[in-house]
Amino acid sequence: MARIPIWRSIADTLTAELAAGLYSPGDKLPTEAALSFRFGVNRHTVRQALSGLIEAGTLFSRRGSGVFVAAAPADYAIGQRVRFHQNIQGSGRTPSRRITRLETRPASLAEMRALRLEPGMAVHVIEGISLADGQPLASFCSVFPAARFPGLLAAMAAQSSVTAALLACGLPDYTRAETRLTALLADSLQANALQVQPGSPILRSTAVNVDASGAAVEYGQTWFAGDRVTLTVTA
Repeated sequence: MARIPIWRSIADTLTAELAAGLYSPGDKLPTEAALSFRFGVNRHTVRQALSGLIEAGTLFSRRGSGVFVAAAPADYAIGQRVRFHQNIQGSGRTPSRRITRLETRPASLAEMRALRLEPGMAVHVIEGISLADGQPLASFCSVFPAARFPGLLAAMAAQSSVTAALLACGLPDYTRAETRLTALLADSLQANALQVQPGSPILRSTAVNVDASGAAVEYGQTWFAGDRVTLTVTA
C-alpha cells in the first residue's frame, strides 16, 4: 500500500476533530509551533497540512492573527433590495465593515455612463471590506454622484452602513436596477483583502441602484470570496 504523507494524516486528524465539534466556526487553531510539537514534525509539514485545509475552505488564515475555522458559506440574496447587514444577520452571523477609502474625484467613463453624469462631474468613492463574524466575505467599491449627496462621506465616516449614510443624506430607499455576475480568479490585491490565496475563485458583482424615480444613485462592484458565500437571486 502507498504510504500516506504525514501532512495528509495531520490534515485528516484536524478534519476529524472539526467534524467532532472540537472547534467551532470562528475558533482559532493552535499555532504552528504548538501543532508541530503535538505531531512531532517541523513547521513546514504543519504548514502544508493547514494550506490544504485552507484551499478546501475548511480553514482560513488572517494575516498576523493565525488560522481560524471557516463557517459554512453564507446565503446572500440579490434581489430588488440588496442590504449587506440584513443579508448577513439573516444568515445568523454578525456583520461588520472596514472602510479603507473615502474620496471625492472626477467620474470615470464607466461611472459617468452608469450614473448618467456629465463629463467632469465628481463622484464620492467608498471602498472597504465586508465581514461576517470577523471573516472577510467581500471587498467592495461603490461610487455615488457627489452633487446629489454632498455630505455622504462625512455620514459614512460616522457609521459603516451605506444605507444609513444615504438615509442621513435624504435618500430613504433605493432599489437594484441591474446586477451582473462574473466568475474570476483573485489577483494579489484581492487575495490580500479577502485573505485567500492568489488565484482562488471569486465572484464579481457589478450593480446599479436607483431611487424611486429611476435616477441612478450608486454604481458599485463587489468581489466575493467564492467559498464563503452562496449568492441567491430573488425576484
